[in-house]
Amino acid sequence: MSREFPIGLTPPDWLVRNLQPQQAPLNRPAIARAAVAMALPLAIGLATGHTAYGALASMGALSGVIGDTADAYRMRILNIAIPQFFGAVGVTLGAAVYGHGWYAVATLTGIALVSGMISTIGAVASVSGLLLLLNSVIGAGLPLPGAWWLAPLLMSGGGLLVLLLALLAWPLRSGVPERSAVAKTYRTVADLLATCGDDPTAGYDAARQAVTQSLNQSYDLVLARRARHHGRSPELTRLLAQLNAITPVVEAAPAVHQSGQPLPPQIRETVRHLAQAVETGYTGPIGLALPAPTGETTRAIDHALRHAAEVVTAPDVDPRGIDDRLGRPAALRIRAARAARNVLLSSGSWRYGLRLAVCIGLAQILVSTVPVARSYWVALTITFVLKPDFGSVFSRALLRALGTVAGLVIAAAVLSAVPRGWWDVLVLLLLAPLIPALTPRGYGYQTMAITPVILLLSDVLNHQGTALLLPRLVDSLIGCGIALVAGYLLWPESWHTRVGDRLAEAVADTATYVESAFGRSEGSEGSEGLVVGAEVDPAARARMRRRLYRDLSVIRTEFQRALTEPPPTGRLAAGWLPLVVAVERIVDATTAARVRVKHGAPAPSPAEVTQVALQLRELSKGVRESEVLVEVRTDLTGPAESVLEPLRQEVAAARAIASPH
Repeated sequence: MSREFPIGLTPPDWLVRNLQPQQAPLNRPAIARAAVAMALPLAIGLATGHTAYGALASMGALSGVIGDTADAYRMRILNIAIPQFFGAVGVTLGAAVYGHGWYAVATLTGIALVSGMISTIGAVASVSGLLLLLNSVIGAGLPLPGAWWLAPLLMSGGGLLVLLLALLAWPLRSGVPERSAVAKTYRTVADLLATCGDDPTAGYDAARQAVTQSLNQSYDLVLARRARHHGRSPELTRLLAQLNAITPVVEAAPAVHQSGQPLPPQIRETVRHLAQAVETGYTGPIGLALPAPTGETTRAIDHALRHAAEVVTAPDVDPRGIDDRLGRPAALRIRAARAARNVLLSSGSWRYGLRLAVCIGLAQILVSTVPVARSYWVALTITFVLKPDFGSVFSRALLRALGTVAGLVIAAAVLSAVPRGWWDVLVLLLLAPLIPALTPRGYGYQTMAITPVILLLSDVLNHQGTALLLPRLVDSLIGCGIALVAGYLLWPESWHTRVGDRLAEAVADTATYVESAFGRSEGSEGSEGLVVGAEVDPAARARMRRRLYRDLSVIRTEFQRALTEPPPTGRLAAGWLPLVVAVERIVDATTAARVRVKHGAPAPSPAEVTQVALQLRELSKGVRESEVLVEVRTDLTGPAESVLEPLRQEVAAARAIASPH
């Protein structure tokens, strides 16, 4: 019989969340690319008698494997090629100050500042900043073989080998990832419709979040390519039209869920049938076996599905009639200038950069004054742990330490039992696939997979065998300690400044959306193109709703990351997270009311709309001005038969959540 832990031995929730593996499918092509790209350079080095060169190229391939996460081929170029350029610059700068004492300290500290600042631009810039700093640390800490240009060339060549393997199927599968992403969005919508009307609503909420994430990914993929083609690609125009066409179905889902009546199974099967047509590019006739609508909500679903079927099966789409529901990305020159301005003027980017620079500077000062074996590993550990856009610093330090210990166990077996030479190629062929296989499970699992690979390649370069194990452990623990103290404990950012402002802004935007949903905006003129007192453009309203859901999804992610931190941060996050869910439901209820009005329900009075918006703005003000839950007054009255009655209930529930319990 199993025994329960005594209460005092029960692990805390934040620790359990840190250690729990995340669920993710295996990316088999990426696993195969990792095996070939990391083992092949080492094999070539052994065959030509330049083993050290082969090991350097395999190290470069490791960075390419870590960045090999995109589905679309053009995104693979951005995710792998651009960071490789920054990595080459980093190793060149680092090698230039190798052995130069305080010059190396100053150079790496400055590079850390730049790395942290550009990490705030976006995903590609973040990985580029990471490689810039990582490779500069390697260059400043290791005597690299050959001329000054050889190491950057070899390491970049290894990363570009990953890119070459990732692009092999492009001529045969061009556009397939984008079509698959849009088809997946249709399938997530089908899953959402299957949960409509269920009680409790946990299944519906989870399905709605999945739809939001899928729409975000699909729009990002399609619009990223369309920005290069400027609307001239019929295929991309058609995919964008198909994404826009499923949006009315998504908007009708909250109204169906409010009704409490599940939809007939034929409706969700129709959406899945449309998903198959999107994925295969089918443009022929399609039979719709839809039941006859019986009310406002079913009429909305019926109308939206018939429109989606027309768009999906249309052989040609006029690009002039397609609006981008998230807005077409600006030209690259404009986006680059905007990003540079934001980096230089943003207090957040300076704060992140300074935090990283302080920690790297302290690490370099420490290893310059105290003899530490393999000292560059200290700065490498800090670089991985302290990337502020990668999640909680505390959690990453904890997982880095645990993952390193687990990886060292594997490395000890490899370094003690495997003879040097061609056996290293075989072992690398087996260990490299673990990196893309375990990375989606969590940072600790990724560290466990990377550690033995790095130690194997380090042993190829310096032939120290198991003598590498203890320095790796000590240096990693020192790096984690510096990151925790100088990068976490000494930078006390309140929960209010980290997420509270963003949540308050989302609540205020929700108030504006409530006003715009019924034809007019009483708020101030905003970036959506709304004009005070004027009719709201439907496309602008759709963009507002999509951006609201996107912002709330980002805020939810930030709260969930904070749950992995120990008290008080984790406890505060647990208290505020229900309010994020409540705001999402307010947006849903607003959309549902709009759909019902569009399909025959009486419109609410301006006084009702104004009252709801006022309550939301009061809630926003309370969230912005407080770091803890505060008592608020709920005063929402109106006709019980109004379409806004469910919305009033959701607003009242949100304000009740913001009251102390």
